[in-house]
Amino acid sequence: METLDINGHPVRKWQIGASTFLAYPEAGARLMNWHLTLADGSYRDVIHWPEDADLGNIAKVRGGNPVLFPFSARTFDKGEIGYWRTPEGERLPMMTHGYCRQGKFEVVTEHDHGFTASFVPSDECNEAYPYDYTFSVRYRFEQLAIYVDYQLQNHGSTPIPWSAGHHFYFALPWHEGSTRADYQLHIPAKKAFHQDGEGKLVPVKDFSETASFDDPAIVDLIHCKLKSNEVRFGPKSGEEDIAIKIGDSRVPSEWTSVVSWTMAEDSPFYCVEPWMGPPNSSGTKKGLHFVDAGATSVFSVEVRLA
Repeated sequence: METLDINGHPVRKWQIGASTFLAYPEAGARLMNWHLTLADGSYRDVIHWPEDADLGNIAKVRGGNPVLFPFSARTFDKGEIGYWRTPEGERLPMMTHGYCRQGKFEVVTEHDHGFTASFVPSDECNEAYPYDYTFSVRYRFEQLAIYVDYQLQNHGSTPIPWSAGHHFYFALPWHEGSTRADYQLHIPAKKAFHQDGEGKLVPVKDFSETASFDDPAIVDLIHCKLKSNEVRFGPKSGEEDIAIKIGDSRVPSEWTSVVSWTMAEDSPFYCVEPWMGPPNSSGTKKGLHFVDAGATSVFSVEVRLA
């Protein structure tokens, strides 16, 4: 591991076999880029990172893996966006995707295969999420895989609600001359939803477990009730898949979600996002998890080149 000074920002670099990983632990615990050095000396991005990224405003950068905590996406209270209601009935503000994308972290450990960083809540976050806790992000890198653990420790006397998630910006397409139409996504889900303007989950009746990445129907689609904890995507030829494994149970908890999203038809990325639950879990109570007083919970995800 080495530290690079990029415009005054301490970016870490890991070289493990053919894989190179870049991360900025202090700024949102952000994994920035993962790329491979191929046999002919060329590069292939696995995790997209834009060349013109502003590291001083990392929350706005569309790349890497933003950390979504304490809740993923948009929250609502009685149909009004930007709020949530605690189990005790208190109405509080809540930013979209929470406070870690733009949050400060302290490095706990860093070594030749990764790092662990602990979130330092801002005053704004403390107002919106008034609990006594430690939230940490742990990355471990291998030549063909990354492992990420979100750990929430409850230091208080009451249960803490949470429903965190990942926002992986996968580079797509990754073969020269190919398009999104040459790639497919397989998510073994029984149900799919969209979120409406009041935070409710609207069922999607006609969806397929396997879909082409050029299908507009999968943009911002929430896949739930997974039949397996593994999601795969890659070329339609069946080679060079990327596999995402959520947790250790063969079948995840009922409302574990995977969201497929991209910004535009010509964006150089497609996001495949494993979440603990669907958006607005605090309002719908679907996919809302609790950490008991004095306890610790972990949400684990593996991304592997299959």
